[in-house]
Amino acid sequence: LNKPEWYLTQVLMWIGNHSKFLDDKIQPILDKAGSSVNAGLEFSRALVMLILEKLAADIPCLLYDDTLFCHLVDEVLLFERELYSVHGYLSSFPSCMHILSEESCFQRWLTVEKKFALQKMDSMLSSEAAWISQYKDITDVDEMKVPDCAETFMTLLLVITDRYKNLPTASRKLQFLGLQKELVDDFRIRLTQVMKEETRASLEFRYCAILNAVNYIATVLADWADNV
Repeated sequence: LNKPEWYLTQVLMWIGNHSKFLDDKIQPILDKAGSSVNAGLEFSRALVMLILEKLAADIPCLLYDDTLFCHLVDEVLLFERELYSVHGYLSSFPSCMHILSEESCFQRWLTVEKKFALQKMDSMLSSEAAWISQYKDITDVDEMKVPDCAETFMTLLLVITDRYKNLPTASRKLQFLGLQKELVDDFRIRLTQVMKEETRASLEFRYCAILNAVNYIATVLADWADNV
């Protein structure tokens, strides 16, 4: 259960190792018979169906172990990325995201995603470099004077989007968007709490850094508004 990468990698190897044989030997036979079947894609589809069976059997056994469950999700997402980008798998075919979208599994995924995101926010705001810009010494890069915590937070949101963007239904994506909105609001509250400690010295370094953080986040969110 703690090594899903073993069978996921094995399937990717089988697909890669058989592609030349399927293209050179099997596809011409299908073409000659007037079939529209793509040998390589059908081979991939059959192997993915085996993975779906395996996942359906394994997920109930690790649903409440955060570490194992997160590791499984991470490995499945890496597998899916390679399957589509390297092996040309079709989005209309069955995929692991259908298993991750099933109610009990999906709700667990949302829960652990939120838990780890909040932990990341705790660590980024308690860091000594939280209010310092990574590019403070490079004037042409650092026009917005973005503190490290704001940049890290927006990267966190971007990573979450990258993880859920291939979910098969819009309703599931919207639930993840809801989580992102919660995180934005949580970050806003945290910034407000820090700001209240700084109001007596409103021109001090950290107060200005908070304003820069808010400006940066608002600007990035406005840029993302075109992303359906």
